[in-house]
Amino acid sequence: MASDAADSPFFQKQRQEDAIVVTDPPKFDLEPYISNYEGYTRLDRLHHIGSHSTYLAADAYRAAIAEARQGQNVQLLLTLQEEFAQIAPGDPAANIDTAWAEEKTRKVRAELDKLEHELKSYKNNLIKESIRMGNEDLGHFFCACGDWSAAHKAYMRMREHCTSNKHLADMTLRLVYTTIAQKMWLGVQSHLAKVDGAQRKGDEKTKREPIVSACTGLAHLGNGDFRDAAMAFIYTSPAFLTVEPAAGITWQKEVLTGNDIAVYGGLCALASMDRTELQVQVLGNNDFRNFLELEPHIRRAINLFCNSKYSACLEVLEGYRNDYLLDVYLSNHVASIYGRIRTKSIVQYFIPFSCVTLDEMATKFQLTGEFATIEDELETMINNGTLDARIDLVDRLLISPPTNPRYTVHADALSMAERYDHTLRLRLTRLNMLAAGFEIKQDKGGFRESTSSLSESIGASFRGMGQRMGFN
Repeated sequence: MASDAADSPFFQKQRQEDAIVVTDPPKFDLEPYISNYEGYTRLDRLHHIGSHSTYLAADAYRAAIAEARQGQNVQLLLTLQEEFAQIAPGDPAANIDTAWAEEKTRKVRAELDKLEHELKSYKNNLIKESIRMGNEDLGHFFCACGDWSAAHKAYMRMREHCTSNKHLADMTLRLVYTTIAQKMWLGVQSHLAKVDGAQRKGDEKTKREPIVSACTGLAHLGNGDFRDAAMAFIYTSPAFLTVEPAAGITWQKEVLTGNDIAVYGGLCALASMDRTELQVQVLGNNDFRNFLELEPHIRRAINLFCNSKYSACLEVLEGYRNDYLLDVYLSNHVASIYGRIRTKSIVQYFIPFSCVTLDEMATKFQLTGEFATIEDELETMINNGTLDARIDLVDRLLISPPTNPRYTVHADALSMAERYDHTLRLRLTRLNMLAAGFEIKQDKGGFRESTSSLSESIGASFRGMGQRMGFN
């Protein structure tokens, strides 16, 4: 079935559009994996897996179609069925039920008219709380229909009718939720800043802080800011795993799980931190250790990197590449993250040596397909200044450029002497100016001297300095 799906018109079109297509089976089982999620992200992840994995396409689309039938997003269901019909035309789940779609569309339209009519009556009565709740109900309805832009606008209209800090914080979290669904990461960061800046205290603050931290990391990951993402994830409180729903959203199921935080935080840290930082801020972080327990292979990869076992670290990560390519948030960044980790590993591995054979480098760092040979990869790293080395193609060696320690020590000593001399001259000038009376003193009542007396003082100082220097 997997081979049939790989040759289907749908995946042929995906390859033509340079979309990610994973032909090998991942390490996770679909049913236990997807059972960790609820709400829109469950459907979103199923759709992503089905549209990118030839091995899981049929199972993912069947589960997504069954899930979509229980909701109100008619357009998404039709899209899923149309795509699945290109993969498995004979599957009953791929048959488009036009009558059901028309009936569901009619019910959705009737529900929308009802909510809009209620909101209009609330506005006529000028009851702020009712207007706020009417807009909230309308936002919930649009979320259920998958119209995230309309949901965002409905929640935004709640702002002027919020009468407490809790209402304002809940509204802002709802805006965060809708912008994450649209993958508008700059908007997510903007709304998160407002949540974090709201006046919160006690249990409300304790409950929202882990949510804000996790979503901040997700926003930085979406923007490709791996270091900022790592810092947000690794300092997310373990309370996130058990935090109660906020703004009506179960964040650890409807957005990202504790496993996701471990994977995203671990990979971003590997891509952006050196060994010392990894040891102290990741492995030595008691809070993040609770998340790493959920994904032991990430902890093992970080341990291997810190212990200078770079090839083993890369081997562990390569074993899970397919899994990460099927992650809805991570897939677009896998190549960049893995490339950074590999580059760091090569640089760190080469530091203790004056020269290494190219065959040894090829053995230690197996090619992943981006480069034809290890020489091409090393040449690219040297040209962009990442690796300070030279390639000897005759003897097939990677050579560290020769250094002159004596010259370096002399140059540093001369530079230090010049800085010291410059600092000394400035201080002597300062002392001479104080001795000449060029200091303007100030007390609590303002300047001691008026402009005229100040001029006289400066003139006297100049005359005194001239006499000391032998001028008449």
